[in-house]
Amino acid sequence: MLEGLPLAANAAVFIVSAIVVWLSGTRLSRYADAIARRTGIGQVAVGMLLLGGVTSLPEIAVAGSAALAGNGALAVNNLLGGFTMQVAILSLADAVYRRGALTLAVPDPAVLLQGVLGMLLMALVVMGIAVGDIAVLGIGIWSWIIAVVFFYCLRLLRRAEGSLDWEVVGEPPSEELPEAHKPDASTRRLIVQTGTVAAAILVAGWALSTSAEALAEQTGLGQSFFGAIFVAIATSLPEVSTVLSAMRLKRYVMAVSDIFGTNLFDIAFIFIVDLAYAGPAVLSEMQDFSIVAAVLGILVTGIYMVGILERRDRRIAGVGVDSIAVAVTYLAGVVLLFFLR
Repeated sequence: MLEGLPLAANAAVFIVSAIVVWLSGTRLSRYADAIARRTGIGQVAVGMLLLGGVTSLPEIAVAGSAALAGNGALAVNNLLGGFTMQVAILSLADAVYRRGALTLAVPDPAVLLQGVLGMLLMALVVMGIAVGDIAVLGIGIWSWIIAVVFFYCLRLLRRAEGSLDWEVVGEPPSEELPEAHKPDASTRRLIVQTGTVAAAILVAGWALSTSAEALAEQTGLGQSFFGAIFVAIATSLPEVSTVLSAMRLKRYVMAVSDIFGTNLFDIAFIFIVDLAYAGPAVLSEMQDFSIVAAVLGILVTGIYMVGILERRDRRIAGVGVDSIAVAVTYLAGVVLLFFLR
């Protein structure tokens, strides 16, 4: 839709949309924190279902529109690139706040389960691309498998929080907001405010991703690379703002759960992409580029899983060693994907 606009106009749309997404994401974290306090719902559930679900809306917009337009590669690579980019956001948050290794402040085993389940879903994507796929009822077999496993993951996570036989110790206390910054005391108004910022994220996220697609064509970088990197960065801006806001509130479990929860939703969206795509099973059309993008997501998530399990506060310049490893791995992966585009 925006391809007819000049480069400068698309860049302006991109920037304005990014600002709206950023401000909305910041407010969303505060509302989510208020909901968690008021209802007693744990940080993992709020981080995954509320923050993760809402901040996934831009991915829905870009992946759905790309699939309907017949561009399955852009749709899938945006989801795979977003998965990895969102994990890299945690290393950014760790570097911004420098309060010790982030993984040391996330003792909840349900978060560890989220990360492992995300790696499992991504492994299914790699298998689907590597062995090929055929459509059943218009949707690839591997997409059906991913959808079924995703819903089973939700069931596991719903039962996991507070019920896993692990002793959780040392979780940092949450920081109370000043009265002037607390959301309205009315639960009904709080829900309306949450819905409003969710709608703003969806609309601005769509404009953000659409302008990014137009910029991909105008810059000549190619849909696969631009989808896995720049469009993924664009659609990950809600996670950046919500994670940094949650970190500011010392809601570390919520911040990490937001990322891992969003990633579960992103991989599940492959089923929706396959449904909307008019061609054959969408995973059957992906190439080595997509496999590398998916494996990169598994690698960076695995690094944080090691950090959460190890629970050692190893830092360099105040930043956790695992966050530094994630950042280096992500940047190296971006270079590799550039040459594979």
